[in-house]
This record gives sequence, structure tokens and C-alpha cells, in this order.
Amino acid sequence: GTRAALRLAGAAALGAALAQAAVVALVAVQVAQAAGGGVPVELLGTGFVQVAALRVALALALAVTAGRLAHRPAGPGLWTTGCLLAAALVVSSALLSHAAARIEHRALLLGLDAVHQLAVAVWVGGLAHLAWLACRADGEDEERERTMTSRFSTLALAAVLVLGLSGLGLAVLYVGDPGALLGTAYGVMVLTKTALLAATLGVAWGSRCLVVRAAAGPSHPALGRLVEVELGLAVTVLFAAASLTSLPPAVDVTGDRATLAEVAARFQPAWPRLLSPPVADLLQAADPLMAPPGRRTPVERAWSEYNHHWAGLFVLAMGLLALAERAGVRAARHWPLLFLGLAAFMFVRNDPRAWPLGPAGFWESMQLPDVLQHRAFVVLVVGFGIFEWAVRTGRLGPRPWSYVFPLLCAAGGALLLTHSHAMGDLKDEFLAEVSHAPLGVLGAFAGWARWLEVRLPQAGPAPGWIWRGCLTAVGFLLVLYREG
Repeated sequence: GTRAALRLAGAAALGAALAQAAVVALVAVQVAQAAGGGVPVELLGTGFVQVAALRVALALALAVTAGRLAHRPAGPGLWTTGCLLAAALVVSSALLSHAAARIEHRALLLGLDAVHQLAVAVWVGGLAHLAWLACRADGEDEERERTMTSRFSTLALAAVLVLGLSGLGLAVLYVGDPGALLGTAYGVMVLTKTALLAATLGVAWGSRCLVVRAAAGPSHPALGRLVEVELGLAVTVLFAAASLTSLPPAVDVTGDRATLAEVAARFQPAWPRLLSPPVADLLQAADPLMAPPGRRTPVERAWSEYNHHWAGLFVLAMGLLALAERAGVRAARHWPLLFLGLAAFMFVRNDPRAWPLGPAGFWESMQLPDVLQHRAFVVLVVGFGIFEWAVRTGRLGPRPWSYVFPLLCAAGGALLLTHSHAMGDLKDEFLAEVSHAPLGVLGAFAGWARWLEVRLPQAGPAPGWIWRGCLTAVGFLLVLYREG
């Protein structure tokens, strides 16, 4: 078990080194394009590049140390070195966060950020190891599993307390006032992260109760399954946290804030837009696909609302049919086939200025992040439909194919939390995306509830009703989508 954990840590460290190097390379390419030539030498002297290089070195050193410990016994010195390298790698990420660019309270923010990320690494990293080792053990050594989970439960409780306190401090300093929580993208993402964290802690509390109960008897089979769900929700929280790094802190957004009334108007019930504006009108009025982002035109808003509303009708129909299936209507089990129709609709309509409707070619349009994300969502939707329909009609066995739907659903919810549309106006962009947060949360809840339904049949009907309810709620929210 220890060797397996060390190999996992070494692989993660190597992945961190590659990811950090890739970020530096991407920034260098963007700077070179902006400069109209090669990469300026001055870039190498920036704090960003220097900290990134340090993190790459720390990650590589950690990977080598973990590999050495996994292959042969070593004394406490090498173990201490590995722990210090891991801590330094995590803490150094604060030097690349919003805190490093602040003028006021910089030292305090750097300290809070470093402590916050260290607590996350202990909790989420520990969950990953616990879930993996529990899956490998599969109940073979109950005494060892009981000791391992008991020790981690105590450690995780301390990490979560530190996480909550440091997160509260960061929220106060970055959000500024309560009005910014609902009037800025940063504030809404903080609320989203809080909601996901609350759900994760609820699952964690259930796991801890099972750990306490197992101290006086055999390990409960539900413990490992709850740890899997806790890890999945915790990773989704990390996606929300990653989204925060790309947003300006709410305390800095003063002139572009939305009012509570403007936000509420985006969720006000109204008849859906069922007629699309002609694509020729859109291509004539809107900027070319590869042009710098500008203000959305009325025809662009109408096109987007039409897309969201019809997608919502697809999802709403699927949710209602899934509920009917759970209630015993056998014919409703074919509901996943509607995903294929939704995928075809999304592929054609999501990016009208790109192939097949617009002048921009397929590969040319894929250079834009939002187009690339749209294509990825289409692939996810196709996966939803094919695998879940095959499982529900008996064409594929429940193991492992029944895992495809919950994993893709959870992944889609997490990706939606990081999805954005560049519009050149912070307020317009926020109001267009304010519904993404609840959609992402519902997607994550649906995915992990379905996972629990598959992995733990003893949980009863509740997980099945939860994910079906979340799917239906996603449909309602898409039908209510408004851009103006």
C-alpha cells in the first residue's frame, strides 16, 4: 500500500511539472503573438516565470524522491525531504495567485492562500489515496482499513477546519461586501464553491459516522463508496476554485456589477423562444468568429436564447421520462436516446459562425477556447446517450458501462463551472453566464448521485430520485435562460 501511494504521488508530481511547464509555454506563445515576433527576453525575468520554474523544479524533485522511496527502504531523512518538497510545491502556488498581485494586505493574503491550498492538498490528496487504496484492498484486510480510515478521518477534520477558516478570510478580503456575492462572477463562484463544499462535507460527515461505528466492529461496505463520492465532489470544488483564478476579485469590480434585480430577471419565468433568427442575419450583424470579443448584438442574444431553450426542452423531456422510468413506466427507459438529438442540435447551432453554418473552417474555429469547449460538450452528450441507453436496455452490462453516465455527467458539470464567453464587457458576460453555476452544481450532484446508486444499491431509492430530479431541474433552468 505504501509503495502504491508513493507511485501515485510521484505520478501526480510529474503531472504537476508538465502542467506548469505547459502554462509557461502557453503564456510565452501569447506574449510572442502580441509582440509580433519572438518571445521577449524580459519575460524570463518576470516573477511569474521564475516562480513557475521553481515549481517545475520542486515537482520534478518530488517525483524523483517519491520514486526512490517506492523502490527501496530509506531513512527518515529522505521521508522528511519528500514531505518538505510536497509542502513547498503546494505553498508556492500562492505566489501565482491573486494574492501576489495585491497591493493591500498582500502578506496576509499570501499567507491565507498558502494555508488554504495546503489544507486542500491534505484533504483532497488524502481522499484520493484513501479511495484508491480502499479500492485495491477491497475488504481483504479490515483491521488495516479501519486503522487507515480512522487516522485519515482525524487528519481530514483538522484540514477541513483550517480550509474553512482560511477560505472565510480570503472571501472577506476578495469579495468585500455582501452585494458583490450576487452581482459579480467572482462572488457567484464563491457561493457555488461554498454550496459544493457544504455537500461534500455532508458526505464526509456520513463517512466519519461510519468510521466511528466501525471502530467497534467490522468495516461498513458503504464507507468506500461514500469516500468515492466525497472525492468526486471535492474535485468539483477544485474546478470552481480554478475558475476563481481567472476572474477579477469582486472587490475590484465596482462599475460593472449587476444588481439583484438584474440577476433575478435572468431566472424569471417566461415563454421560451421557439423561433430562431435567420443565420444570414446573424452572420451579417455579428463580428467574425476569430475577431476580438465585442458587445453582443440583439440577434446574437436571440440566437443564444433559442439554443438554450430548445436544449432545455430536450433535457426537461429526458428528466421527466427518467422520473417516469423510476416510477415503473418500462417504455420510458429509452429516454437516453434524446441525448443524440440534443448532441446533433448543439453541434450545428452552438457556433453558427463556424462550420457547418458559418465561414470559419472546422479546425480554424477550434483555436477558440469556447468553441473547443462546445465541441467537448457535444462529445460528452453523445457518450451520455449511447452508453446509458445501452445499459438500460440490457445491451451492455452494468459493470463497468453504467459508470460512463455518472462520470461524464459529473465531468460536464465541472467543466461548465470553468466555461466562459468572452464578450468584452464584465457585466454582460456575468449576466450571460450567471446560470452556469447552478447548472454545473446540478450536473455534479446528478453525476455523483447516480454513481452512488450504481455503486451502493443498499442506499435505497434516494440517489435515483436525486439525480433524476437534478436532470429535470437542469432542463427547467435552460428553458428559463435569458440574455437580456
